[in-house]
Amino acid sequence: MLDRLPFLVGLRYVRAKRRNHFISFISMTSMLGLMLGVAVLILVLSVMNGFDQELRTRILGMVPHTKIEARNGMVEWEALANQLIERERVIGAAPYIEQQGMFSVGGRNQGAMVNGIHPEWEDRVSIIGEHMQQGSLSDLEAGEWHIVLGSMLARQLGVGVGDRVTLLVPEASITPAGVFPRLKRFTVSGIFSVGAELDASLAYAHIDDMQTLARMGNAVGGLRLELDDLFTSGQETRAILNTLGPEYQGRDWTFSHGNLFQAIQMEKRMIALLLTVIVAVAAFNIVSTLVMVVTDKRADIAILRTIGATPGSIMGIFIVQGLAIGIIGIAVGVGVGVLLALTIADLIGWAESVLGIQFLDAGVYFISDLPSRLLWSDVGNIVAAAFGLTFLSTLYPAWRAARVQPADVLRYE
Repeated sequence: MLDRLPFLVGLRYVRAKRRNHFISFISMTSMLGLMLGVAVLILVLSVMNGFDQELRTRILGMVPHTKIEARNGMVEWEALANQLIERERVIGAAPYIEQQGMFSVGGRNQGAMVNGIHPEWEDRVSIIGEHMQQGSLSDLEAGEWHIVLGSMLARQLGVGVGDRVTLLVPEASITPAGVFPRLKRFTVSGIFSVGAELDASLAYAHIDDMQTLARMGNAVGGLRLELDDLFTSGQETRAILNTLGPEYQGRDWTFSHGNLFQAIQMEKRMIALLLTVIVAVAAFNIVSTLVMVVTDKRADIAILRTIGATPGSIMGIFIVQGLAIGIIGIAVGVGVGVLLALTIADLIGWAESVLGIQFLDAGVYFISDLPSRLLWSDVGNIVAAAFGLTFLSTLYPAWRAARVQPADVLRYE
C-alpha cells in the first residue's frame, strides 16, 4: 500500500477541489501556460520547417546546385555533361546561357535574367516543367524565338501567351548608323509559376536562340548540375574543378541563396530557444503551485509520516502531482500544436479570403503562401524538454514537503 501511496495521493490532490481557490487558479495557469508554450513551439517550428522545405524544393529546384563554366566558352558541352553524370553525386546535367536583359512592351520595361536552355535536358536539373501554368518547355524551338516568362513578370509587362515582347541586352551592336543596344523580339509561348520571387525575375528561351543573340557560335555558358545532396555542393564543385583543370570555374547555390538558407536556420534556432524559455516559465510556475499546496497540506503530510510514510514517499506525492499537471498541459498542447501545424495553411488561406488581404507577397518574400511541415522528431524533442523542465520544477517543493516535521505540525493541531 505504501509503495502505491505517492501515485494514489498525488493524483487525488490533482482531482480534489481545494478550499483555497487561489491555488487552483495558479495550478490552472501553469497548465495553460505549458499548453500554449508547447502548442506555439510546435506550430512555429513546423512553419520554419515549411520555409526550409520550400527553399529546398521551389527555390533550389529552380536554381542549379552548382554551375561549371569554361573561361573561353564551352563547345564540347555534351561530352563533358556525360562525363560529369558518371560521378557518384551528380544526378543530372544541362547546358545553359545566362543573359541579363530588359523586357519592353507597350511602354512597360522590366529587367530579368534570361536563361537559354535545352528543353530536352532542362528537366534533369530543374522543376520548371512541373510549374508551367500555360504552354510547355517543348514549345521552345530553335529559330522560333519563343520565350517562357514567370507569372509575375508577365503580369508586370501585361502580356500573355501569343504576345510579343522585346528583349534588350546590355551589349552594343555597331551599324553604319551608329552604335545601338542589341535587341530582339520574342513571342511568349508559356508562363510558369513557382510561387516565389523567381516568378518576377526569370525567363527561359531556347539555347540556340540565345547563342545567336549573344553571338557565341556553338559555345554555351556552362553546365548546370543537379546533385543527390545539395549540402555537398561546395565539396563536389571543388572536386570537379580539381579534376577538370584550371580552365574551368564553378559556383554552387550557396553563392546566390546561401544567406537566405542560413538566415532561416538561424531564425529557427533562435525562435526555438525563445519559445523554450516561455515553456520553462510556464513549467516553473508549477513550483509556486506546489509550494502553496505543501503549505496547505502540512497536516496531511504530518499524518502520513506518523502512519509510516517515508520522506521519499512524501516527495513522490508532490512529484506525481506536479508531473500530472505538466503532463496534462503538455498533452493538450501537443494536440493543439499538431492540429494547428497541419491546418495553418488552410486557416491562413481562409483568413486571406475573408479579410481580402495577402499576408505573404511574393514580391517581398520568396514565397506567397505560409508553408508548414510537421516533424515528429521536433514534437518529441519539445515534449522531452517540457517534461524535463516540469520534473525539475517539482523537486524543490517535494523536498520541502519531505522535510516537514510531524511533531512540529501536530503540536498545534
